[in-house]
Amino acid sequence: MRHICALLFALVLITSCSESDDGGQRNPFLLDVNFSTQLSAIQVLDLEIPSNPIYVSNGGLRGFFVINTGSSLIAWEASDPNHAPNDCSRMVINGINVFCQCDDAHSYNLFTGQSNDEVLPYTMLNYRVSESGGTITVFN
Repeated sequence: MRHICALLFALVLITSCSESDDGGQRNPFLLDVNFSTQLSAIQVLDLEIPSNPIYVSNGGLRGFFVINTGSSLIAWEASDPNHAPNDCSRMVINGINVFCQCDDAHSYNLFTGQSNDEVLPYTMLNYRVSESGGTITVFN
């Protein structure tokens, strides 16, 4: 009887696994670009203040934002993840939020990368941040 229960448990475990991850779709609007950008001394000084985001134009698709959360630094792509890149899709800073300049004015929180006002298909694209000896590097 124990062998039958173990066999049934193993069968359920194997059949519940799936090779597809439908919930983890790749954003079709944001290309995967490789870059590495070291922040300037002035940008590093601006990030010493918690909740003070900066925009960096040289990196990512349309630049990126970096914010000091108080415990770490987080970097996000500056192109609206719910628009194909165009003249209005580069977002601008408004406090701890960013918004796109298109007619729908999507707004996102820089602490979470999620939309502020409505449920949207994609959250902001996160980049990696490395801190070493006063040098901050953002990369993908």
